[in-house]
Parts: sequence; C-alpha cells; structure tokens
Amino acid sequence: MFDRLLFSKIDNAPLLIFRVFFGILIALESFGAIATGWVNETLILPRFTFNFIGFDWLQPLPGNGMYFYFLVMGTFGVFIALGYKYRFSIIGFTLLWLGVYLMQKSSYNNHYYLLFLISFLMCFFPANTGLSIAAKQNPSLRTNTMFAYVKWIIVAQLFLVYTYASIAKLYGDWLDFGIIDILMQQRKDYPLIGPVLQLSWVHKIIGVSGIVFDALIIPALLWKPTRKFAFIISIFFHLLNSIIFQIGIFPYLALAFTVFFFEPETIRRIFLKGKQGYPANNCEAPHNKSLILLGCGIYLMIQALLPIRHHFIKDDVLWTEEGHRLSWRMMLRSRTGKIQFKVVNKADGAAYMVKLKDHLSKKQLRKIAAYPDFIWQFSQYLKKEQKKKGNSVSVYAVNSKVSINGKPYKAFIDPKVDLANETWDHFGHHEWILPSNFGNKSK
Repeated sequence: MFDRLLFSKIDNAPLLIFRVFFGILIALESFGAIATGWVNETLILPRFTFNFIGFDWLQPLPGNGMYFYFLVMGTFGVFIALGYKYRFSIIGFTLLWLGVYLMQKSSYNNHYYLLFLISFLMCFFPANTGLSIAAKQNPSLRTNTMFAYVKWIIVAQLFLVYTYASIAKLYGDWLDFGIIDILMQQRKDYPLIGPVLQLSWVHKIIGVSGIVFDALIIPALLWKPTRKFAFIISIFFHLLNSIIFQIGIFPYLALAFTVFFFEPETIRRIFLKGKQGYPANNCEAPHNKSLILLGCGIYLMIQALLPIRHHFIKDDVLWTEEGHRLSWRMMLRSRTGKIQFKVVNKADGAAYMVKLKDHLSKKQLRKIAAYPDFIWQFSQYLKKEQKKKGNSVSVYAVNSKVSINGKPYKAFIDPKVDLANETWDHFGHHEWILPSNFGNKSK
C-alpha cells in the first residue's frame, strides 16, 4: 500500500503547470526586489548586514553587485518557466536565493524560507519533461508521467507549514485578538479598507479564520467533496492577505500549489487542452527507491522537528525569540525596543556610548533593540571594528527594554554581561536575556 501511494506512476500535468507558475513568480520576486528598492535598502545601503549567525563570510557583493545578483536570479526564473536549461537554472536559483536569504535578517520572512525549501525540492523533480523548451529540443525527454511521491512530498510540506502556523496562533495575544488589533492599527491609513480594518468584529473574523483556515485548508483540498469550496476560500484568503499584509509573491505561490490537489485531468483540461494525459495508475518502483525514501524521510523529519525546538529551550519563545525562525510562527507578535551600547576599552577603562545611526540603516534601527541575535551580532561587530584599531574592548547593552504586542516595556538584556565575550548557541538559551516572567511558555 505504501509503495502504491508513493511510487505509482501518475499524470505529471500539475508539476508542469506548477513549474511555469513557480518560474514566473520567482522572476517577479527577483526583478521586483530591484524595482521596489528592496535590494538597495536591504543589501547595498547598510554598512554591514545581520546575516544568519555562522554565515558571516556570506556578504553582499560590493557596489552595485547585488543588482546583477538579482537580475541573474530573475533570469533563472524565466528559464525555469520556459523549461530551458531547467536543472541548471533551478539549482542556480536555489543556491543564489539561499545566499541572499542567509546574508540578511533585517527583512526576515517565513515565506522566504518556504521559497528556498520549494526551490530545493524542485531541483530533484522532473519538472521539464513537458511544456518546456527542453522537451521540444529533445523529444526523448518528453513524458506525461511522474512518481506520486513528487506530489505527496509537496502536500506534506504544505501540511506542516499550515498546521504549525495554526497551532502557533493558539496563545493569549492571538486568542484575545490583541496582536491583531496592533497589526491592523499599523494599516489604518490604507485607502478604502483602512477604516474597516479597525473594527473589532473584523479583528475577530481575522483571528478565528486565521486559525481555522491554517488548520483545515490542506485536508479540505485533499477531500474531493470540499475541494472546490476550499479553493474558492483560498483565493479569497490569499488575495486578502496580499492586500492587507503586502507579503510579496507568497499568496500567489500558495494558490499555485493548489494544482497538486486537483485531478490531473482537470489541470490538463484547463491548461493543456489537446495534450494527452496518463490515465493509468501503475505502481513501478524506481531503481533508487531506497535512496528516495531515505531522502524524503530525513527531509520531512527535519521539517517536523525544527518548529518544535523552542519547547526544549528555556523561557518563552515569544520573549527570547530563541527557536522562532524556521518554525512557521507567522504574524504572531509585534516587538519594539529601546537600547544603548556601551563600549569599554579593556586597556584603560575608557568608555563611550555608541551612536547607532552611525552604523545602522533605518530598517536595521527598527530591529536592533528588540531581537537578541541582532544585539549579540552588533556587539560582535563593534568588537571587530575596535580590534581593527588595535583596541580590545568589552561591549554592554544598557537600558535595554522590549515591548511585545503593545504591552509595557520590560528589561531585556543583562547590562552587566560583556556581550563581546559571549558565544552564540543556535539550540540553547542565553542567560544574558533576562527572564520573561510570562508564567507559561508560549506554545
């Protein structure tokens, strides 16, 4: 039964159509990042970037190099959509996107992480065996079949994303709609819908529907009797998200995923009229079956475990942020902070307060006081800058306070700890983050 589920030969129309949509969307994401000024603001203007810790060596290209970087990614997207040099293009895009994802966190977004994961999976899929330049140039490549595991690993990935997103919302500030009040307040100046978004009953609808949609959308798309209704709801939900939260291509990528839930003949009838499908459903184990099972098993195990790692870290993830990223904890909190950095020369005890504006961009200034990894990284940066001048220094975060979801500011970082002398633990707690006193850990 397990073999039939994963290794049946099924029609590949959904994969071919998804490849086209995916290529178009990542091209728009890449070219749009240049056009909107995102590349300039995030990767060119800052003196340094807050990269993922451990990837300090991964820095933006000098000068206008990042514009060319994104132009190449956009070109890869076009090639992917056309099915031209597919394997080279998808691997190239995946590596470049991973690079830009890891070299900055000032614009961290869960959807950027999902885009990398899907790009990574697409590197292994036979997505160019039809509706592609490659298949026209090489007819022997053309086929209308794929193994069913291609579909099911996408479905499993989406199930994990939405399920964890739903579970993460089951905490106080979402359930009492407090965080939604804050998020909507930030959008009060939107034309036409701004005033509507301030209504309390609208907040209740958004809060409840967010939990229910995330929990049920994948099962509803899988079950044929509810599939069309779920698809209509998906269109409304994701387009509304696009308008309200302006989160780039993700709502449209989410809609593109729905091709994997409909019958292949439906997809062919809509997008590939006149193209012959594959009516059979034969089980045919590939020669590398064991390797496929091992790879898929390891991948899905990692995806299942990463989002729960914060339960094994001391204190509340809502306060410490330890274990927040890569966990599908989306739209859950609003953080603001206040902070000063004191640098003390170890040789003579001379001290000075750092002028943050001399080192950080406007976007970075909005992050630096509220996130512990940013605070630690900036301390390391100050240490390195002084080392270049021949000085050995200590760095302290003083007057550090954080407000979460509009609540009163509370002391955040221990002002007596020399952060320049601290190491970073990716899977543990940092004692220089003061206790939250929330009472219960956020689930």
